[in-house]
Amino acid sequence: MRDLHEITLTVNGREHTLAVEPRRLLVDVLREDLGLPGTHIGCEHGVCGTCTVLLDGASIRSCSTLAVQVDGRSVRTVESLASGPDLHPLQEEFWDKQGLQCGYCTPGMLMRAVEILEQEPDPTPEQVREEIASNLCRCTGYQYIVEAVLAAAPRLRGGQQWDPTAGTAATVPTEAKA
Repeated sequence: MRDLHEITLTVNGREHTLAVEPRRLLVDVLREDLGLPGTHIGCEHGVCGTCTVLLDGASIRSCSTLAVQVDGRSVRTVESLASGPDLHPLQEEFWDKQGLQCGYCTPGMLMRAVEILEQEPDPTPEQVREEIASNLCRCTGYQYIVEAVLAAAPRLRGGQQWDPTAGTAATVPTEAKA
């Protein structure tokens, strides 16, 4: 007979009560039990960052976090970003700036970028590079990801867009915004 523990967690704003084995990983609960496959499984050792989710607003590796550890807490996954058919500004910028290449690291990178921009709404390129270094990407060389995060930042603040040629954010007339 398996030893199951009842946990309650809020995932993307919805509360869930589940019976889980004490050794069950959060990534497996998200993907298999809750049907949220956006969180990818990469190295399974907490090194690569593809499984990054936000736990009470802070990024964690869901492949090395036990589900019982998040009892009573709030988890955000990549599925929380889009609103129906409308992509989140970060998702749009990853698409536009080609920051997603093969796409395997993208969910973890997006969630890490959300955390970065929530902590620092106006980051410098150096800050973004330093902060995303915790997540591995084998395709982009990180430059496109940095550009995507910097382009999304002013959109999330409102009124400005990142100009990669000037290295600054500039106010863009309302009619020029898409």
